[in-house]
Amino acid sequence: MIHEKYEILHNDEKAELYTYILDNSPSIDPDRKRPMIVICPGGGYVHTSDREAEPVAIQMLSKGFHASILRYSVEPTVFPTSLGQLARAIGLIRDQAENWNVDPDKIIVMGFSAGGHLTASLGVFWNREFLTEQLTYSKEQIKPNGLILSYPVISSGPHAHEGSFKALLGAKFEDQYSRDFLSLENQVSNETPPTFLWHTVSDAAVPVENSMLFAQSLLKHNVPLEMHIYPEGVHGLSLGTEETQSNGRMEHIQPEIENWIEMAGRWIKGL
Repeated sequence: MIHEKYEILHNDEKAELYTYILDNSPSIDPDRKRPMIVICPGGGYVHTSDREAEPVAIQMLSKGFHASILRYSVEPTVFPTSLGQLARAIGLIRDQAENWNVDPDKIIVMGFSAGGHLTASLGVFWNREFLTEQLTYSKEQIKPNGLILSYPVISSGPHAHEGSFKALLGAKFEDQYSRDFLSLENQVSNETPPTFLWHTVSDAAVPVENSMLFAQSLLKHNVPLEMHIYPEGVHGLSLGTEETQSNGRMEHIQPEIENWIEMAGRWIKGL
């Protein structure tokens, strides 16, 4: 395995990309190209959660995928810096696709909570001039081939997680246009990549309506999607197992949702 750290610089702000690259075996398939899963942990744009980082990467590796974790810039850094960092990370991976045995047509971004907002932002803004004019990469080089959104922050409307938008926008939070612009259900187009979503109905921090609104927009624009809504579970479940339990909090162990990662793996293989 190649496990390395790369610095991603955008707008003079540094992010870190941690790679987990599986080696090819000469006795199995020396020329195998694997999907790359780029993980954006949540944390309300205030921090990036360890619970939604390496444990998830290990699960992706176990399914035969490469994985990487982007520790993107958070508060007081504001939009669109973290989006630019993610775009540059995708560009770097495509640049290195041959060296890392990555299938350049299967680069999937997976985001949790506010990391889901970042992931979905790239999904809807990858071809917008305000982003591409800041980059040395073309829009095709930064386009994700799929999105996996776990209990994502999406809407700045009545079902918003206001803390995420306050951290992301800073002083512009009071500007209605800025909030509407980053309410991502309004930004979906027929060029948004295929999307896998999951959420719980009882999520009290980021209401399930966030995923529902995004899914409705995907359907409206004929974007392929798979969505799973679970009846029970607190916000921030990650894998829902003891591995991602936070400091003995039993509510983070939710066996009913543990199958999401298996279904996401099958979805990736079907892209």
